Amino acid sequence: MVALDGPAGSGKSSVSRAVATKLGIGYLDTGAMYRAATWWVLHRGIDPADAAGVADAVRDFELRIGTDPERPQVAVAGQDVTAAIREPDVTANVSAVSAVPAVRAEMVARQRVAAAECAHRTGGVIVEGRDIGTTVLPDAPLKIFLTADAEARAARRHLEDRGAGRASGELDRTLAALRARDAAEAGRTESPMQRADDAVAV
Repeated sequence: MVALDGPAGSGKSSVSRAVATKLGIGYLDTGAMYRAATWWVLHRGIDPADAAGVADAVRDFELRIGTDPERPQVAVAGQDVTAAIREPDVTANVSAVSAVPAVRAEMVARQRVAAAECAHRTGGVIVEGRDIGTTVLPDAPLKIFLTADAEARAARRHLEDRGAGRASGELDRTLAALRARDAAEAGRTESPMQRADDAVAV
């Protein structure tokens, strides 16, 4: 198993998928799982700031996460949400939803099961996210922390959103949103984003 962590826009998905494809192993995007949970919360009309309501909604929601690096599809309650979880409303609320302790506990449990099943089925797996090396898979034999400065990450995310036809506004707004997300994810009480002591920094 390979644990690959890093902040938003650092290229985790692109690198993980490319390497998994090259090695012929599986790929698990844990960020997509939190995005799917956020989509479900919004879909049900629950305020992301309502921690109790969010926890209840996410505890038993039906999630299917694909582990094929060339076709990483995501479905919630039988509905394909692969594109929907990348929309601005989900992006704006995923940090709040993922900061709820009950949500993190539920997602970490699911992530460990999905990673183990994928590794057994394909002979290996690259798991990417924010807390893989520190919380989800602390015993992973290889841990990588992939990062870049905020300006470079914002420019990359801005181009990505424009290329996908998603409204992204001005680059300065993308940068401000990314910095706010960095602060929220590094400062949360449960499983904050940080480099594992034994991770290789790239």
